Amino acid sequence: MDEELVKVDQVIDQYQADQEALVEILREINAASGQYLTRAQLERVARRLRLPLSKVYSVASFYSLISLKPLGRHVIRFCEDAPCHVVGGKEVWDALERELGIPFGETTPDGQWSLLTTSCIGACAVGPVMMVDTDIYGNLTPEKVHDIIERYREADRAETAAASQGGEA
Repeated sequence: MDEELVKVDQVIDQYQADQEALVEILREINAASGQYLTRAQLERVARRLRLPLSKVYSVASFYSLISLKPLGRHVIRFCEDAPCHVVGGKEVWDALERELGIPFGETTPDGQWSLLTTSCIGACAVGPVMMVDTDIYGNLTPEKVHDIIERYREADRAETAAASQGGEA
C-alpha cells in the first residue's frame, strides 16, 4: 500500500472513522503529508468515512490551513479581514507582493515562498497580522515585512551552508 495512504488510514483510525472529526482528520493528514492533500488522500478519506468526495473536497477547500496544492517551503498567510485592513493592511499587502515578487495565491518559482490570504488569525489588536509557517507577526509595516522575510532567508542560507559543510566532512 502507498505510504501516503497508510498515513491517511492511521489518522482516520485515530479518530475511529468519525465523520464529525472530518476537519481534524484533514488537518492532521495535511500536516503529516507535508503541506497539501492529494486527490488520492481525499478519495481515501471519503471512502473510509463514507462521505461523498464532494463534501470532503468542499471542507478541505474551505479551511485556509488545509491546502490542495503544493506550497513553498515557507508559507505566509496574511489576514485580509477588516480590522487588519483599516490599520495599514493594504500597504503591507503590497510590500509582501513586492518583497516576494509574486501575487497572493502564488508560490515563488524557486519553491521557497507561498503567499496566501486568510481570515482572522485571532490577533486583531495587533493588526495587520500575518503568519509565516506557524509564527505570528503583528503590528506589521512594509519595513517589518522586509526584515521578517530576510530573517527566514538568512536562516535558510545558514542551514544550506551547514548542510554543505556537513556533506564535505
